Amino acid sequence: MKEIDALSCDFSENLHKQIGQNVKRLRKQKNISQLKLAYALGYKSVSPISGAEIYYNKNHFNIEQLAKIAFVLEVDISEFFKNIDLA
Repeated sequence: MKEIDALSCDFSENLHKQIGQNVKRLRKQKNISQLKLAYALGYKSVSPISGAEIYYNKNHFNIEQLAKIAFVLEVDISEFFKNIDLA
């Protein structure tokens, strides 16, 4: 078993950034705009989506948002966790 201290100090930031990049990649693959995704999730603007995709001001997706995005994009939620470096 590994010690949690072995994770880099910027692990959380890198995690949220990679998840945001994965959401953006999958959204673009499905040819869905930030606005269309925002509306599908019940938002009135793109701000929650655009901010979380680039981790702007530490905005990030929570698990409920990811589940809803997976549903809307018709992808498995695990797709958002690809290419995450745990080293």
